[in-house]
Amino acid sequence: MTNRFSFSRSSRRDLLRAGMYGVCVTAGASLPVPVFGQAAAALAAEGRADGKILVVLELSGGNDGLNTLVPYADDAYYKHRPNLGIPKKSLRVIDEHFGFGGGMTGFERLYKDGKLAIVHGCGYENPSFSHFTSMAYWHTAAPNSGEEYGWVGRLADAMAPQAPANYLVNIGARQSLAVRARKHVPVVFDDPNKFTQEKFYQERDILGSLPESGKVENPSRRFLLDTARSAKDASALVREAWARYRSPIDYGIVGLDLPKVVALIDAGMPTRLYYTSYRNNAFDTHVFQNDSHQRLLTYASDAVYAFVRDLERIHRADDVVVMVFSEFGRRVPENVNLGTDHGTANLMFAVGNSVKGGHYGQVPSLTKLDAGDNLIYTTDFRRVYASMISGWLGYSDTHSLLNGDFENFDLFQHKG
Repeated sequence: MTNRFSFSRSSRRDLLRAGMYGVCVTAGASLPVPVFGQAAAALAAEGRADGKILVVLELSGGNDGLNTLVPYADDAYYKHRPNLGIPKKSLRVIDEHFGFGGGMTGFERLYKDGKLAIVHGCGYENPSFSHFTSMAYWHTAAPNSGEEYGWVGRLADAMAPQAPANYLVNIGARQSLAVRARKHVPVVFDDPNKFTQEKFYQERDILGSLPESGKVENPSRRFLLDTARSAKDASALVREAWARYRSPIDYGIVGLDLPKVVALIDAGMPTRLYYTSYRNNAFDTHVFQNDSHQRLLTYASDAVYAFVRDLERIHRADDVVVMVFSEFGRRVPENVNLGTDHGTANLMFAVGNSVKGGHYGQVPSLTKLDAGDNLIYTTDFRRVYASMISGWLGYSDTHSLLNGDFENFDLFQHKG
C-alpha cells in the first residue's frame, strides 16, 4: 500500500516554481523536502515573466523529407520514384505544390491552422552520410569539427550561466550529445516511474544521506555533492509530476515522450529546454519504405498535434515551440529494394501556437542534383537554430553559440 501527502494543485505548482517539490511518502521510506537554492528561485521568477520553452524533437535515422512533404506538382519527383512516389490522391494536400503523407492528419491540421512552419533544404557543406557523424554535427551545430559540447547544452550555459537545477531535460534512454554542457548537469530519464539514481546496494545508505555541500571545503567534492543532490531532487520531481499527470488527449500509438514534457511543464518544473527523440534509427528506411515510413510519420504527426492540444489544455500553448529535425534526408531516386538511401538536404519544422505557419527557405531542385543524386542544400540548418535561440528564446548572441552569423527566419508571432 502506498500513501502520499500532497499539496493542492495551485500550491504545489507554486512550490515547484520556487524550487521545491511536495513531500512524497511511500511505505517504509520517505523523501525529505529539498530546496533547489536561490539560483533556481530566480530562474523560476524569470520563467513566470517570460515562460518561453523550446522542445527539440529528433527523428533519428534520416527521415525521407520528399515522402514527408511530397512535391506532387513536380514531375521530376515521380520520375525519380516510379514505385515510391506517392500519388496526389493519397496525399493531404496543403497547397498547389505540396501535400503531406496520407496519415499525417496532425501536421495537416497544424499547417492549416497556421501553427506549423516548414523550412526547406536544410543541411550543411560537405555532408556526411554516416548516422553517427552527421548526427554529431547536428547535435553540436558544428559540422566537420570536433566540438565537445552540444548546442542545446551551450545554450543552457549561455542563458543560465549559474547553472540552476532542472533547466535542461533530456528524455531518452541515454544522454544526447546535444545537451552536453560545461556548466549544466542535464536531467536525463526514460521511464519516470523508474527514475532514480543508479547505485549499488552497498552504496544505498551513503548516497541516500548526502551531507550539506556548503559545509564541505573541497570545491571538487562540493561540486560532486551538489550534482548528486540535484539528481536526487530531480528524480523525485519527475516521478511526482508523472504520477499526477492526467490528460484526456489521445496521443495515438506512439507519444514520443511528449506527454512527459507536458507533465513537467504543468507541474511547474523550471525547465526551459527539453530534448527528446523518435528513437532507434526508426527512419532509416533502406528497404520496402512506403508502408513503414508512412506509419512512422502518422505516429509522429499524431503525437505532435496531441502535444499542442495538451498544452492548450493546461494553458501553456503560447509558451512552447517544438523544433523537429533529422540528421539527413534520403537520396532522391528510390533504390532497387524499394527504399531510399542516405541523402543530404532535408526539411525542418517549427510547431506551436506562436509560430507563423508557412514555407520558409528555398525548395531544392529535383533536376539539379549533386554527383550522388542528392539534393543540394539551400538552407544552413544553423539558421533554424539561430531562429530558435534568438527569435524564440530571445538570446541574441547566436554568433558565439553557433560559431558564425546565421540569418534568422521570421518564424514567430510576438504577442503583446
